[in-house]
Amino acid sequence: MKTFITASLMALASLSAAAHDGHAHGSTSVDVKDAWVRATVAQQKATGAFMQLTAKADSKLVAVQSPVAGVVEIHEMAMDNNVMKMRALPAGLELPAGKAVELKPGGYHVMLMDLKSQVKAGDTVPLTLVFEGKDGKRETVELQAPARPINSAGMAAPQGDQGGHGAHKH
Repeated sequence: MKTFITASLMALASLSAAAHDGHAHGSTSVDVKDAWVRATVAQQKATGAFMQLTAKADSKLVAVQSPVAGVVEIHEMAMDNNVMKMRALPAGLELPAGKAVELKPGGYHVMLMDLKSQVKAGDTVPLTLVFEGKDGKRETVELQAPARPINSAGMAAPQGDQGGHGAHKH
């Protein structure tokens, strides 16, 4: 029993350490790598979270929660009549087995809206990801995503601009 408890604590410690650097892997069915959130300016009410997801079996990301935002949605940027538009994916984001799905600026991403306070570079943002397998079983992964400066990933946002996310209304 003592060995089991020690092994369990060691496993939890390694998952916790992984979650604190924007990674979550181990016994989960989806590997989460390089998670980060774009920092905001003082009055900004929305930002994006980005990461790489690799599922061991076909599944999908069906929900994301964070205490820093009143509303959290899974979004995609897509061309519609030669205009780039952002839209929510209410049915979730498909994750084909073994294929890395990149959530990045200008593509799939997580929208954090109705922010409760400014997200500053260097902050860590708690995220809870909810995955659903083909069998309907759900699994949650919790991680701490570091906040990177507004101009991360080569996408500078001048004062007042919110990286394309500020004008998005629901």
